[in-house]
Amino acid sequence: MPNSLQNLHTVEEDHENGLVFEKNVDIPLKASDLPIRCNVYRPLDSGPEKQYPVLVTYGPYGKDIWYGEYVKTFDHTILVALQLTSPSSFHAKSYSEVLDEQKSRYAAWETPEPVFWTRNGYAVVRADERGLGQSPGLLDTMSRGTSECFNDVVEWAASQPWSSGKVGLLGVSYYAGSQWRVAARKPKGLAAIIPWEGMSDYYRDRCRHGGIFSNNFINFWWNRQVVTNQYGRPGRAAANWGEDTIEGDLSEEELLANRQDQNIDNEINRFRDDEYYASKDFDLSDIDIPVLSVANWGGILLHLRGNVQGYLGVSSKDKFLRFIVGRHDLPFYYKEEVEIQKSFLDAYLKGNDSAGWSSGKVAPVSICLRQGDVGFNNPEAEKRFSRREESEWPIARTQYTKYLLSADAGLSKDMTPQPVSKVSYKALGSLQQPSLVQFTTAQFDETTEITGHVTAHLNVSVDSSASPLPERQDIDIFVTLRHISPQGAEVFYTGSSGDNVPVCKGWLRVSLRKVNADHPQHRHYLPYRQYFSTDVQPVINGHVYAVDVELWPTNVVIDKGGKLIFEVSSGDTQGSGLFQHTNPKDRSKSVFGGQNSLHFGPGVENYITLPIIPPK
Repeated sequence: MPNSLQNLHTVEEDHENGLVFEKNVDIPLKASDLPIRCNVYRPLDSGPEKQYPVLVTYGPYGKDIWYGEYVKTFDHTILVALQLTSPSSFHAKSYSEVLDEQKSRYAAWETPEPVFWTRNGYAVVRADERGLGQSPGLLDTMSRGTSECFNDVVEWAASQPWSSGKVGLLGVSYYAGSQWRVAARKPKGLAAIIPWEGMSDYYRDRCRHGGIFSNNFINFWWNRQVVTNQYGRPGRAAANWGEDTIEGDLSEEELLANRQDQNIDNEINRFRDDEYYASKDFDLSDIDIPVLSVANWGGILLHLRGNVQGYLGVSSKDKFLRFIVGRHDLPFYYKEEVEIQKSFLDAYLKGNDSAGWSSGKVAPVSICLRQGDVGFNNPEAEKRFSRREESEWPIARTQYTKYLLSADAGLSKDMTPQPVSKVSYKALGSLQQPSLVQFTTAQFDETTEITGHVTAHLNVSVDSSASPLPERQDIDIFVTLRHISPQGAEVFYTGSSGDNVPVCKGWLRVSLRKVNADHPQHRHYLPYRQYFSTDVQPVINGHVYAVDVELWPTNVVIDKGGKLIFEVSSGDTQGSGLFQHTNPKDRSKSVFGGQNSLHFGPGVENYITLPIIPPK
């Protein structure tokens, strides 16, 4: 910390918006002399005589970076230096689509809107994560150290004179994923959490899908949204990317020494028992407070799995799983979804449970049913999807049904043994040059609902033409489930970025195929893998390996006359969008090159298992 700490704490009474705005408040940390800095938004009458529950966010995107659009002038050279593409706010286009009641001069990306929540009887604390914005220290996102800081922020918020002592966590994406980690630490005062589209497993959900490095999104995210806001980074104010650091700029050498780069760390580390990943692990069962986990069916490459597994893993008596649809940034601010948030928080932070969350009146699971082709990135059209409540997840009446792949590209419930044959496709496909094979059902003869966990059992091999053969070989399997309407067109759904995505996807690196069937989390519909370095198994040229591939949980209702396509590929295909797996060190030609094949024959079955839901 080369520059001495300053105190620029300011207090403003904003009578127009009915709140007190405290800026750059220092929060002391137990393990450091450096503070976390936050903004506090609280009702005008808050204080020792009038206390309110507190909503806390802690994250990297800048407590002072506005969600909406700036209009002041800017310096294009600064934008280039900061790797920004526009002179605006965090996401001006997204902000323009948010309801007016969720807009204000205090609005920030993926966090609760302060004016709305203070008007509804809450204080809001928005903290810059350690090493970011105005908070000095080591930038090390999603780490144990930064989670310890978050713990201190929660306990500080609970102890303030204007606080009722009850804290809730509410936020999207990063501001959701961080909730699982800090809640497992049981900070004093934490009463309830709403992780809204937030991963719970750093390795499996975010960084290494089936063991394969998901590098493209991490690179985009880090370079656009994180390192641009590093504490001490020059030029932020000139680029309309928040404010310059209170204590002044740091040199490039100081900035580099003061951060852990997720791009580098995830490229170097490959296994869950590597210290990098192991240090980020925590036990979901340590969470015992009320949880409302909100999962988006369209988040098929980042958060969806984590919300479901988070719900299953916590030991909370009062826990709820809600499935939604829509673009990643918008549903959090929909009127009906904000009402759900407020109802849940009122119940557990204020004791006002008119909805019946704590009494069993609210069903544990609420499912948005994706039936029909309503297009994608169309919130109004998506309102046509119906909703159904369930008592558990997975749904108890699920009928797990096998659909056999055949070498002639069929997909059916006919389990007649196939003749000996194989279907081959080139290894190392990509979104730009896909290499895949597809298997298609006949038209469904009745409306059929698929809701739950999908698995695929495949028999695969690699054949390399290299001479001599490479010292190490491997196979990356990418699988996709697609829905074809009765009219013959593929039905797409809204992905995280508003892009068109298929039903669901899954992945597996074959050298990490080992399943721990004795693990308490292993299920026949959800194989449990540890992804440890000690789990690595050989992949030998020409040998056939039977593997089980996890696809992420999903829902689709197939109308009579519709079809399903199951796709197997050697790389990313349509629907991958920002979330591609293209790192040349992780997927080198020397290791993964050649021809991949699916093998068929007596005793060599390839099938997918679909969770069919009969009517109640």
